[in-house]
Amino acid sequence: MKIVIASDSYKGSCSAIEVAKYIERGIRRIYKDSEIVKIPVADGGEGTVDALVIGTKGRYETLEVIGPLGEPVKAQYGIIYDEVAVIEMAAASGITLVDKDKLNPLITTTYGTGQLIKSAMEKGIRKILVGLGGSSTNDAGVGMAQALGFSFKNEYGDEIGFGGGELVNIKEIDDTNIHPLLKETEIIAISDVKNPLYGPSGAAYIFGPQKGADSSMVKKLDNNLRYFGDLIKKYLNKDISNIPGAGAAGGLGAGLIAFCGASIEPGIEKILDILDIDSSIKDADLVITGEGKIDGQSKYGKVPVGVAKRAQRYNVPVIAIVGSVGKGAKDVYDYGINWIYDIINKPMTLNEAIENVGTLIEDAAENVARMYKMKLRSSEEAL
Repeated sequence: MKIVIASDSYKGSCSAIEVAKYIERGIRRIYKDSEIVKIPVADGGEGTVDALVIGTKGRYETLEVIGPLGEPVKAQYGIIYDEVAVIEMAAASGITLVDKDKLNPLITTTYGTGQLIKSAMEKGIRKILVGLGGSSTNDAGVGMAQALGFSFKNEYGDEIGFGGGELVNIKEIDDTNIHPLLKETEIIAISDVKNPLYGPSGAAYIFGPQKGADSSMVKKLDNNLRYFGDLIKKYLNKDISNIPGAGAAGGLGAGLIAFCGASIEPGIEKILDILDIDSSIKDADLVITGEGKIDGQSKYGKVPVGVAKRAQRYNVPVIAIVGSVGKGAKDVYDYGINWIYDIINKPMTLNEAIENVGTLIEDAAENVARMYKMKLRSSEEAL
């Protein structure tokens, strides 16, 4: 029997690599000699670099960059096939890099993300994937652009400061000193977010509150993004405001399009193609996928549905082992998932679940294997 494990991470508790390891342990309690293929997967957010570096036997690069609040942080990105860089913007500009009581999208910057892009280009890379999940920022990628040589002047001719609160102070955009390699480099933003730059479903209103913005701050940030969109149209002759995904990562999607000529692609499909997951799935007997919480949003570019769609091509059954089941989870049954199995086996607090996540996943995987074995036996007896 061949079983493919292709799960996302359980955010906040378990990486995709660890999830796959625990699932394998549980399966081997029942199927000791089965062929098990582990493929850690991500959708463009947390875990994207690890998934692609491990899946392609690539390498990591680490450097010190300017973090969200202007302080130095160590950030890592990946290089795969010696010619493609994979960057998670969260590694340099992410929400996990900022203490909860210091979150403030008026001042957080994407400058460090620009430094990662610059580093990759200077290593000879001419194709860069940028995952847009997990940001602490709302600066529309202006910080990123500053790191790449763009200059944003205020009314006095001085460079503006960091953060979404500074966008309204931009009076001039100067591209005289942009990095010479930028025009030679293809940049692809990967994200499952389809939000526009501003408005009721834009970056500030939808994602601002989780980054520390109160209602008055959200309104200010949204107005600043609107001003920025008009500015880009005036100076660069690009209408970026309503492009799906422009609002991803606090408007970094828009900034990558405007300043780097980037395209935005669905994260899960791009990643599954790079990992060539079809070659592993096509002759499998069973695929096990999962994520921390499966719900109605999972059908919009999340890992379990992305994996299940690939398995559907080859009529391979798919079981999702998940941390929890939320509202609308049954929608995923329309996309190739045959069964959802929740790891929580008794009443417990969130902290208890996190502390025991490994054991819970292993036990869940064992139960899944037992039930699958029983199903096979029943089918054989019916014949």
